[in-house]
Amino acid sequence: MNGIDKITSRIAADAQEEIDILLREAADRGDAVLEAYTKQAGLEEENLLRAGIENAEQRVVRQERTARLEAKKSVLALKQELVSAAYDKAREKILAMPRDAYTAFLARQADAAVLTGREEILLNAADRESIGAELLSAVNARVRERGLPGELTLSAQTRPISGGLVLRSGNIEVNCTLDTLLDMSRSRLDAEVASALFG
Repeated sequence: MNGIDKITSRIAADAQEEIDILLREAADRGDAVLEAYTKQAGLEEENLLRAGIENAEQRVVRQERTARLEAKKSVLALKQELVSAAYDKAREKILAMPRDAYTAFLARQADAAVLTGREEILLNAADRESIGAELLSAVNARVRERGLPGELTLSAQTRPISGGLVLRSGNIEVNCTLDTLLDMSRSRLDAEVASALFG
């Protein structure tokens, strides 16, 4: 082997040794990079999993809250229906009162609403026929006791009302129908009715 071949072999051997060192360093760096990315991927996976669990838990809490709210709304709606049913029952009981008790009830309502003592009383057709004259007499007597002229009249006109009456003086009407009286009493009595129904 001549000198050039020795030098060439030596250069090739040195180059191979340098290549081997670079390859080992590259492999080590690759392993370190792979390990770092694997660790980071694991952390991101944990974070995503934790966020997913928290999100699912929050959705469950929101759904529970919504379900409780809907249940409360349903219970409230049912209670309101029952309170309304109680008022309907009260209306039925008033309308089913004996004739003299019903007449006295309407006379009290009219007396409380009379301002001049000369109003006109409007009833439904059935009440006008059955108790109109008695009611007129009772109201006029009550009004005179208060010092007003007891000159109310019974109108020939009737109203399509379930019960009660309307007082008219010229263009002014005072609604004393049973439905209106019950509606007006709701603001005062709803709590009491609910307490009686639900404890």
